[in-house]
Amino acid sequence: MKVAFVGAGSWGTSLARVLAPSVASIILWSRDREVVEEIHTKRVNSVYLPAFELPANIQATTDIRAIDDADIIVISTPTQYIAGVIREHNLNLSDKPVVSVSKGIERGTLRRISELLHEEAGVPEHNFAVLTGPSHAEEVARETPTTVVAVSSNDTIGRLVQDLFLTPYFRVYHSRDVVGAELGGAFKNVIAISAGIVEGIGFGDNTKAALMTRGLAELVRLGEVLGADAMTFSGLSGLGDLIVTCTSKFSRNRHVGELIGQGQTLMDIQNSMRMVAEGVASTESIRDLGRRHNVELPIVEQVYRILFDRVAPLTAIQELMLRESKAEIWH
Repeated sequence: MKVAFVGAGSWGTSLARVLAPSVASIILWSRDREVVEEIHTKRVNSVYLPAFELPANIQATTDIRAIDDADIIVISTPTQYIAGVIREHNLNLSDKPVVSVSKGIERGTLRRISELLHEEAGVPEHNFAVLTGPSHAEEVARETPTTVVAVSSNDTIGRLVQDLFLTPYFRVYHSRDVVGAELGGAFKNVIAISAGIVEGIGFGDNTKAALMTRGLAELVRLGEVLGADAMTFSGLSGLGDLIVTCTSKFSRNRHVGELIGQGQTLMDIQNSMRMVAEGVASTESIRDLGRRHNVELPIVEQVYRILFDRVAPLTAIQELMLRESKAEIWH
């Protein structure tokens, strides 16, 4: 079997290492010639996943046509760039399984990745899967025990992806709720930014626990309106991913929030980062989704105001705390 990754960032590179012992050939596509050259010559990707050697059957390329003869395509490009890559290279991915490992909602169109790939690259629902869950690239590269979920409306594809990625340290479950899995993966990054903000301000665990719990309630409300199964959000792609992203030192989104809480501007933070914090764009997209569907998302709204309207974090938190009292209603 030959597997091709469209994107050679930290997560794509780490997952390629997961697959390396069990597949014949792996292609990592990147537009970054320096990354590709380093993988060829030094067998590492020091920009995105330093200190981890890449096996010989992982090859990197800047030639997108190298993915054409792959048996499975893995989309590991940041969400906001996926459509641009497809259009630039006129990709048609309609004839083979496609697995998304990216997390986000496209700005402007408000498309989930499955919708984006269907409309831009012809990927049919029955050939699409999501691999998601609480899984930082750095920990997976160290072979830390990790559990994720392969999600597809087609059980055959879901189990194919499950079996493909399953290892003694990387346990894969399967599910059919694509909407819930994609929404959970995007939403948790927004709440992670809020968790980082309160960390940066100097607030404690009480505040973070409140944001995580009430953020999960917002996710459930929006998910049900969009057709997801509410139970999905208590699983790996919901609660599990939320916990790890809000608490881990490896979380880029939490890191962005922490710097915001310390008084830095979003522009300065983004200019200093080589990797993408998906939660920034997803904050705007999810806020717009909530407004489109008349779903109340108070935490998301305040994160949006902090990021894009330059509202002081303390002001936003006070407004959340002083909202009208009510019963704890989840959905």
